[in-house]
Amino acid sequence: MIDDPLVKTLLTNVVEDESNLPIVEALESGVETDEEIAKKTGIKLNIVRKVLYKLYDLGLASYKRSKDPETQWFTYSWKFEKEEVINHIKKDSEQYLKMLNDELEHEENNMFFVCPQGHVRFDFDAASDYEFLCPVCMEELEFQDNNDHIKQLKEDIKMVESNFNSFNKQNS
Repeated sequence: MIDDPLVKTLLTNVVEDESNLPIVEALESGVETDEEIAKKTGIKLNIVRKVLYKLYDLGLASYKRSKDPETQWFTYSWKFEKEEVINHIKKDSEQYLKMLNDELEHEENNMFFVCPQGHVRFDFDAASDYEFLCPVCMEELEFQDNNDHIKQLKEDIKMVESNFNSFNKQNS
């Protein structure tokens, strides 16, 4: 599962460093203790624990606590929550698609004006509020053709939808 690009992106963002992904790979192979994961991956125990708790905070991992009868110490057995990873990616993808579609609608339904110095970009209403002058340098705002931006947004939407549909087929 971790080889899927969407899963890898999500988990890399959570663990903050791609070099920590072996922790997730070890966890994905079954329920293990933090000590076993540290030994298996060669990553320091405190880093393993930090990553596990980040995964836990997002619901991507869970644990069971048991007490060692000899030492009276608690042992935590960790489990990778595949279904929660799937749900998280679906939710994130849907939110991202909504944001892209909203931005596309805004771009298609408005005219834009930019400062020649690159200070600001306004839609028509905001530009008229400033009398088509840049509030930073007072230069006259210029009309911006946003067709390339609209084209890029449509391509981004297609790509995200394609990746999302592919992910859904694999995990249905």
